[in-house]
Amino acid sequence: MSEAPPPLLFRGARLVDPASGLDQPGDLLVIDRAVAACGRVPDPLIPAGAEGFRVIEAGGLVLSPALVDPCVFRADLVASAAGGIATVLLMPDQSPPLDEPALVERAERLGKPDLWVRPLAAATRGLLGRELSELALLREAGAVAVATGRQQLADAAVMLRMMRYAAGLGLIVVSHAEDAALVAGAVATEGSVATRLGLPAAPKAAESLALARDLRLAREAGARLHVACVTTAESVALLRRAKGEGQDVTAATAPPYALLNDQAMIGYRSFARLSPPLRSEDDRLAVVEGLADGTIDMLASRHDPRTTEDKRQPFADAAPGAADASLLLPLGLSLVHAGATVIRRSRRASGKAPAARFGLPGGRLAVGAPADLLLFDPAAPWRVAADALPGLGRNTPFDGLPVQGRVRLLVKGGALVTEARS
Repeated sequence: MSEAPPPLLFRGARLVDPASGLDQPGDLLVIDRAVAACGRVPDPLIPAGAEGFRVIEAGGLVLSPALVDPCVFRADLVASAAGGIATVLLMPDQSPPLDEPALVERAERLGKPDLWVRPLAAATRGLLGRELSELALLREAGAVAVATGRQQLADAAVMLRMMRYAAGLGLIVVSHAEDAALVAGAVATEGSVATRLGLPAAPKAAESLALARDLRLAREAGARLHVACVTTAESVALLRRAKGEGQDVTAATAPPYALLNDQAMIGYRSFARLSPPLRSEDDRLAVVEGLADGTIDMLASRHDPRTTEDKRQPFADAAPGAADASLLLPLGLSLVHAGATVIRRSRRASGKAPAARFGLPGGRLAVGAPADLLLFDPAAPWRVAADALPGLGRNTPFDGLPVQGRVRLLVKGGALVTEARS
């Protein structure tokens, strides 16, 4: 590892730690890439005359662990920094897919020095759903989990073998819960909006059917399961039941499924062409409830930057996906601007929960913890402008949305990544 960056001292911050429930004013000292003191910083710990030693006056802004984004399709350093993200889990849907050790090793290096990139191994060769990848070698190369990618692994027999292989290696299985046959050719969810727009649509049960299968197969295999994106009320209910029965399963969702419904597609707005597609208002409310009660453990950006040509197409021809990594902090806060308790809950969903689930460092403020830190103003108002999004993509369904929450400073491994913004 390169030489440690100079020490940092944050003064007068609001310290928020979702791992411990800490929420109080205080100071924090960073030395040698780790938290050296938190709360009250004893004078003897403060480096006297250390070269480059910097004091940051926080002015009461929130200082917390940097975000861990549990699902991105592209490692985008600029967008991640703008969204307060220091760590991303990179899906295996790359070109080529992450099915060889050298490709996993290369992916892990993509974010250096400003972003921790944690690759997910492709469950099958080429993500074609037939031949299992060499998961043991991919784990040794740095893969933190194994994933089926953007699509369901349709063959249940292959899925079961893969889950048993992963369980033997201690790898979490990340599944995409959509029945491949039911969603083939569909770009929307069946309902009045899709009918009115004349769009090819699939029943929302495509998700819950696939989820029920994967939950059952995971129990059969003794595998730990993570569902990449939950978007329907029936899926939330299935997860709640599985957790109540003691199954080792976690799940994530993305901001569009908690903040938007299929009405956002009216006018054939291709920026609202997502995968999975937007659902009904009842589903949206169920997702919000699932986040609130912990049934859904994590909030992911599902960052998938597309070109203008990809999106400026007729709705059914436009590429699915949103470039929302830079918006993860304000969109998460927009769900929870009701007070300190819910701020802690939101921070847990995008910090401690993914870090703990995937065995990653970070996600906590404690002496000795890695210094991946986020200083932000939770009340700063602004309006999303798709054309001005930082990073690789401008495709967001949230164009024009008024939000609150601005990243002021991001620290990764004890080094400043993003300076304070006005």
